Amino acid sequence: MIRKAGLVAISLAALVAAAPALAASGKLVLYTSQPNEDAQATVDAFEAKNPDVDVEWVRDGTTKVMAKLQAEFAAGNPQPDVLLIADSVTMAGLKRDDRLMAYEGADTTGFEDGLYDEDETYFSTKLITTGIVNNTRAAMTPTSWKDLTKEEARGQVTMPSPLTSGAALVHLATITQNPDLGWAYVEALAKNGATAAGGNGGILKAVAGGQNAYGVIVDYLPIREAAKGSPVNFVFPTEGVSAVTEPVAILKTAKNPEAAKAFVDFLLSEDGQKLAAKQGYLPARDGVAPPEGFPSRDEIKLMPFDADQALADEEANKKRFAEIFGG
Repeated sequence: MIRKAGLVAISLAALVAAAPALAASGKLVLYTSQPNEDAQATVDAFEAKNPDVDVEWVRDGTTKVMAKLQAEFAAGNPQPDVLLIADSVTMAGLKRDDRLMAYEGADTTGFEDGLYDEDETYFSTKLITTGIVNNTRAAMTPTSWKDLTKEEARGQVTMPSPLTSGAALVHLATITQNPDLGWAYVEALAKNGATAAGGNGGILKAVAGGQNAYGVIVDYLPIREAAKGSPVNFVFPTEGVSAVTEPVAILKTAKNPEAAKAFVDFLLSEDGQKLAAKQGYLPARDGVAPPEGFPSRDEIKLMPFDADQALADEEANKKRFAEIFGG
């Protein structure tokens, strides 16, 4: 009798294991920092794959999204199920504060180590790398970060400030975590007359217009403008690039975790990564063709980056940078 009951239990377990997962349904609330057009395209593509899910989304810059979310935490009523925001340092802060739900079943096939949290609480969805832009009439075409400290580049380098740009703050943390560059490199830039102010759009304008020969900038801006005939060239330096990865995460307080998991699954899938490429961004997943003008994913070297360390060092990094550049 006991043996028969055991066989029944095993059979039921096998049936459950073989059954397809329940389709996601209901309302999903997304907070995102994607540009409006990209956010709408992402939601439309997800809903096409998951017709029983209705996505409500709120879009703003990461800083404003986080201010809204922190106010909701304080009030005890966080609204989003899922977050899709600019950088992993912000996600590391949410993880530290125990706000994120681990999704251990997420399919990270094709995502190299470092592109998702080791505890699977957040996952990179694309790579927005920071490298070097030069005016095509400049005296040299840089190949290394250290080329920006050479005499030919004296007084000709401009970059966004990590005091105002999130991507620039991630870049500073990545550079200073690299033992071959570090703070000595940052100081060498300043001594060579580099300037730091504003965001990436201003850098592109300054280099394309010839006010500066060289700049530090996110990849897609100069690559897109070069395709339109602008006199700019983007370089992936030999040491590697830093990257903002637009990670996605599910909140522990999610009201619809199944739909949130389906949203994460879509972004990490081949279809989701092809959508990122179509939007003009470098896919985070290996094997997905990049947008026109980008090298293939396996040709791009990412410098190592520790998001938890960057979070711990954030205020100290800002202070030291301001002291060096007078910001």
